[in-house]
Amino acid sequence: MIIDIHTHAWPGKVSERARDNLESLFGEKMVCDPTADNLLRHMDKNSIDVSVICSVATKPVQVPAINDWLFKTRDKRLRVFCSIHPAYDKWKEELRKIKDSGDGIKLQPEFQDFFVDDDILMPLYEEMEALDIPVLFHCGEELSGTMKVHSSPSRILRIREKFPRLRMVGAHFGGFRLWKETKEYLIGKDIYLDTSFFFGYLPDADARQMLLAHRPDRILFGTDFPLVDQRKDLEYIRKMDIPAELKERILGLNAERLLEQKAGV
Repeated sequence: MIIDIHTHAWPGKVSERARDNLESLFGEKMVCDPTADNLLRHMDKNSIDVSVICSVATKPVQVPAINDWLFKTRDKRLRVFCSIHPAYDKWKEELRKIKDSGDGIKLQPEFQDFFVDDDILMPLYEEMEALDIPVLFHCGEELSGTMKVHSSPSRILRIREKFPRLRMVGAHFGGFRLWKETKEYLIGKDIYLDTSFFFGYLPDADARQMLLAHRPDRILFGTDFPLVDQRKDLEYIRKMDIPAELKERILGLNAERLLEQKAGV
C-alpha cells in the first residue's frame, strides 16, 4: 500500500487558472494540469494506491463549493482533506459535513492570512478535536519565499500542547526551510510530518537523520503533486539508507492508519 497524503487537484474548469497562478507564484513548472484525472493517471504510472487531495479556500465564500466538489470526487483511491476558512461563518456546520463525507482538513495560513496559533482559531481546533477530524497544516516558508511565515514549528507546537488529542499533520516536515526549528520543536513529538518539499531541500544526511529521529509512526509520504513528480520522491525514499520497516511505515502504513476511520467510502 502506497499513499500520497499531500496532493492537489481542481475541477477541470478552474484547473488551468490554478496552474497558471501557482506556476507564476512559485516559479516552478507543474508536472501536468492539476486535475483529478491526471492525478489518477500518474498514480497508475507509479503504482500509488491512494492519494489525498488537499484543497484551500482563499476566500470564505469559496468553502462550500470547494468541499462539495471534493465530496463528489472522493472514492477509494482519491481521499480528500477539505477546506475551512477561519472567517467562514458556517464553519461548525461545514465541519460536520466534512466529518460525514471527507477525510480531514487542509489549512494554508499563508494563502488564508492567519497565524496558526491565533486565539481566533482555538474554537475551530476545539471542534476539530471533538469531532476527531485530522488537520494538515502548511508549515514553514512558501516556495516563493515572498510570504510572511504564519506557521512556524514553534507555533505548530503551541497548538499540539493546547489540543493533545487533535490529529495534526505538519506539511513539509513541519517547516519548509525551517529545519533547525523543526528539530527543536517538533521532532519526536506526537505530530505527523509529511515529506512534501523535504527531500532535496537539505543535505541527504540531514534528511536521513531527521527521519530516524522522529517517531516512526508519525511520518507520512507526501509529494505536493503536481508541483513535484510522485516518482521522484518515491525513488528518493526507496534509495535511502533507512530500515525497510520505516520505509513501509512512511510509504503507506502510517497514512492507512490515519485514514482508517473512513475506511468505508
